[in-house]
Amino acid sequence: MIANRLVYWYLNNERDLPWRKTKDPYWVWLSEIMLQQTRVAQGMPYFITFTNEFETVFDLAKADESKVLKLWQGLGYYSRARNLHFTAKHIVKEFNGVFPSSYKELLKLKGIGDYTASAIASISFNEPVAVVDGNVYRVLARYYGISTPINSSKGIKEFKVLAQTLIDETQPGIYNQAIMDFGALQCKPQNPLCDSCPLSASCVALEKQQIKDFPVKEKKNKVKKRYFNYLVTVTDDDKTIIEQRLGKGIWQGLYQFPLIETLTPIDETELILHQQFSSLFPKDTLLSLFNQKDVVHKLSHQHLFTKFWIVKTNNISQKNILWKSIKQFPVPVLIDNFLTEFINTK
Repeated sequence: MIANRLVYWYLNNERDLPWRKTKDPYWVWLSEIMLQQTRVAQGMPYFITFTNEFETVFDLAKADESKVLKLWQGLGYYSRARNLHFTAKHIVKEFNGVFPSSYKELLKLKGIGDYTASAIASISFNEPVAVVDGNVYRVLARYYGISTPINSSKGIKEFKVLAQTLIDETQPGIYNQAIMDFGALQCKPQNPLCDSCPLSASCVALEKQQIKDFPVKEKKNKVKKRYFNYLVTVTDDDKTIIEQRLGKGIWQGLYQFPLIETLTPIDETELILHQQFSSLFPKDTLLSLFNQKDVVHKLSHQHLFTKFWIVKTNNISQKNILWKSIKQFPVPVLIDNFLTEFINTK
């Protein structure tokens, strides 16, 4: 039985991870949200920082959103952090800090989908609901030779049903962690360790020499190109302008320099003539381009071609802040990287 072999493998290969040392739903929830679209090695420092700063769901609930976003800075997919904060406040207000103990009730919480609800319910409350993440898709697609695209509606349903039939109902939390770790360490996306795999004798993909063909994904939508021009103000009294990103687009709630987005790349002359530039700055400004080549920041469905324009002026009417305090604000990693380089040259 596949479940027994996976659990046996896990007991001999389990990773030493802090959230594995407890069944506390707060820690399990936090780790699962952080590790969505994120490798364990990248997420680990963030998890440690978060749990040191916010030891309980009460601590997270009473924190300022700006602080939550600042500690999240660099992990990306910032809606995860905003939903995390919202749900912490909801759990404290509506449930006095006690997490719902069933899959169905957990699903009702903002930011918690099938995978996260399954993980919390099985690991913290021993409910036999199967997790299906990227690792699980890969293991099952290869082992059974399933060619249904994992990012299709049909595929999502098919793999969930299959995963549920395989779960070890006596120890669902252990089994779910086993199959996820197995996908991460043994049945890896590239160069899987087939020679030492306990499932190799009955793996369809291995038998047909089609390991690289699974799992199958439908083609993604075309990547959109966007052209960002950040206006980095520098004054003699060492002040600048930043603003908070509002709306439902990328980086909601984070801070940035004034931004002019254009349909195509523009040069200095075009920038100065832009209405948004002239409304911010008087004519007696010194303008220079910090990066001669566009900084290309790649997101899942869009690529940002970015220029950082240094604007030296002493005549700004907008609210401004001191350069020495700018690092206190949560910013996208694109801007954080620029700040690290620029401040060292100031």
